[in-house]
Amino acid sequence: MTTDSRTGPGGTGKSTIDIGLLQINSGYAGQSYLPYSIGLLQSYAIKNSSAPERLHFRLPVFQRKPVHRIVDEIAGADVLGFSIYVWNVNLSMEVARRAKERHPDTLIVIGGPQVPDAPEEFLRENPWVDVAVHNEGEKVFLALLEAYDSRDWKAIPSLSWIDRDGVYQRTKAAPRMRDLDEVPSPFLEGVFDGIIEANPDIEWIGLWETNRGCPFQCTFCDWGSATASKVNRFGVDRLTAEIQWMAEQKIEFVFCCDANFGIFERDIDVAEALAQSKKETGYPVRVSVQNTKNATERAYKTQKILSDAGLSNGVALSMQSMDPNTLVSIKRKNISVDTYIDLQKRFTRDGVGTYTDFIIGLPGETYDSFVSGVDRVIENGQHNRIIFNNLSILPNAEMGSLEYRRQHGIDTIETEIINIHGHRAEMEDDVPEKQDLVVATRTMPLADWRRTRSFAWMTALLHFDKLLQLPIILAHEVTGIGYGQLITRFCNASGERYPTLAGIHDFFDGFAYDIQRGAPEYVFSKEWLGIYWPADEYVFIKLHVENRFDTFYAECQALLAEIIAETTSGDMSEMLSEAIAVNKAMLRLPDQTDDIVIETRYNIIEFYRGVLDGNAPALRQGQWSYAIERSRDSWADLDDWCRRLVWYGNKKGAYLHLGVEAQKVPVGIH
Repeated sequence: MTTDSRTGPGGTGKSTIDIGLLQINSGYAGQSYLPYSIGLLQSYAIKNSSAPERLHFRLPVFQRKPVHRIVDEIAGADVLGFSIYVWNVNLSMEVARRAKERHPDTLIVIGGPQVPDAPEEFLRENPWVDVAVHNEGEKVFLALLEAYDSRDWKAIPSLSWIDRDGVYQRTKAAPRMRDLDEVPSPFLEGVFDGIIEANPDIEWIGLWETNRGCPFQCTFCDWGSATASKVNRFGVDRLTAEIQWMAEQKIEFVFCCDANFGIFERDIDVAEALAQSKKETGYPVRVSVQNTKNATERAYKTQKILSDAGLSNGVALSMQSMDPNTLVSIKRKNISVDTYIDLQKRFTRDGVGTYTDFIIGLPGETYDSFVSGVDRVIENGQHNRIIFNNLSILPNAEMGSLEYRRQHGIDTIETEIINIHGHRAEMEDDVPEKQDLVVATRTMPLADWRRTRSFAWMTALLHFDKLLQLPIILAHEVTGIGYGQLITRFCNASGERYPTLAGIHDFFDGFAYDIQRGAPEYVFSKEWLGIYWPADEYVFIKLHVENRFDTFYAECQALLAEIIAETTSGDMSEMLSEAIAVNKAMLRLPDQTDDIVIETRYNIIEFYRGVLDGNAPALRQGQWSYAIERSRDSWADLDDWCRRLVWYGNKKGAYLHLGVEAQKVPVGIH
C-alpha cells in the first residue's frame, strides 16, 4: 500500500530520495547570499543518515525568480524543504502550492523563523504544506527523511501537521543541541561547491554562525524566544577553518548571524582570526556582527580588532530606545544603557566609527521621549549615524501576541517589504512580501508617529547626512540648546519665512502619512538609480539636482540666528556665518572638484573636529586658513555620485571633505 504525504504509514519503494532545498533571498547588485540554513540541513543529513546513498540533493534554490521558473527547477522532487522568513514566505508558499499541484506526492516541509509557534491556522491556510519543523531543524529534518517511506512522524519531535482526518497534530519539542559541532560545516563539507561552480558570475555573501541563541527576551524580536535563552557555540578550530574557506573562495562580505558576538571570551580569538585572514589574503573585506549586550570590555575588544583591520564600516550600538518606560515595556531593562554610552565614548576616543539603532513606534515611547533619547545620544558623541528603523511585528515575537498588542494599543498597517536602496522589482510572476508595520501605539498616536518619523528624517538630513552638522554642533556647544530642540525648530519652520525648510518638513510629514496608509517605507526614484531611497537621502539629492543649496543654507543661517538670539545676548553672527560657509564648502557634491581655501576668523574646523573626537578645544578668534581638498573626489556622473556618496556613505557618514589646516594666527579667545 502507498499513501500520499498526509496519510500516515505506507511505503514508496523508492531506492533514492530526490531532495530540493529552498532558501530564497533577494540578490544585491550581482551578489547573493550563500544559503547557509539549508546547507546545515544537507551537511547534517549526509553525515548522519543511516543510508546516505539514498539521499540525492539537488542544487539549492537561493534567488528570487519568477514563480514558474522555480517550480520548473524543483519539479519532480520527492521532498521539498523551504527555509522561510518574512522576506520570502509569500513567494515560498506560492512555489510550494504550485509544486504540490503539479506533483501531489511531493513531501513539502517548512522550517525557519517564520513558522508560527502556534501553527495550526497557518497550516490550514496553506494545505499544500505537509509538515512544519519548529526550532533547530538539522536533526528533525534528517528524522523526516529517515521516515520518508512510512510517513509516520508521530515519534519525531518538534513537528506539527494536519493529519488525513483533518486533525491538527503537534509533537513535543526536541531539546536544543549543546554541542553545535555535531552539525558538520556546510562550507568545509563541500555543500556549496556545486552552486559556486554553477554560478561563476555571482559574488557570494557569506552567512555565518559562531554561536546560536540569545539570553535576552526583547518583545519585538523572535531571537530569544526561538532559542530558549541558552547560548551555545561552535568550536574555534571549526570557525578558523571556515574563515580560511571563505578567504579561498574570495568572499568579500560576511554577515555573522550571531545575536551576541563577543559574548564569549574566545570571540576575541575569532575576531583576531578574521583580522589575520584579511591581512594575509585580503579576505574577507568586510564583516558585519551584532554586538553582545552588557559585556562592555569584550564588545569593545572584538569590535576594536575588527575596526583596526578595516573589517567594519562602523560599530553597531543597538540601543533601540533611551526611555526607561519603553525599555521596561520591551523587556530590555536588563540591558544597560550605560554600557552603550561607555562603548560609544570609548570608540569615539579611539577614532572608531559607530552607528546607533533606534526603533520608531516602540510601546511606551512618546514623541517627547524619542526626541529626548536622540538628543542624549548625540550629546554623548554620536555624530556619525543614528539609523531610525520603523517597528514591524515578527510572527513569533511576544509583541505579535493579541494580548500584548491590545495592552499597548498597537496599530499596524500591512505594507510591502522594500529593502533600503533596493531596486524596484517588476519581475513577472512574482509574489510581493508583506509586513505588519507599526504606525501608532497608545503612547504614540497616529499624529505623533508622523511627527516622530518626520523628526527622525530631519535629524538624519541635517546632522547625519552632514548638510548642517557643523553649525548645529556650534550652536549647541556655544548656547547649550539641546540637539533635539534645535532640530525640532527646523521641523516647525514657518512656511512664510522659511519656504525651503518648511517644504522639506511637509514632504517628510506627507510621506509619513502615506506610510500609514500602506505605502513603502522608502521613496522610489526612477531617475536616481531606479532604487528606493530613505526620505532624507532623497531630499539630499533633490536639493542638489534642483540647485537649491544656496537657498537652503540661507534659510538655515537665518533660522539658527533666530534661535541663538533667543538664548544668548552675545553676537554670534560672524561665527555662525563662517560655520555655514565652511559646512557648505566641505559638502561633497559632484560639480565641485577644485581645491579651495577658506579664510576664517574662528578656529571652526579645529573646534568641529574636537567635538567629534570627544575633546572640543575652546573657540578662538584669529586668522585661520583651511584647504578643502575637493580634488580627491572623482564622480563619473550624477548616478556615480548618488551611488558612491549618498548611498555607500550612509553608515560611514562620509559626506564631508576633510579640511586641512594651512595656517593659524590666534589673537583672542571667544
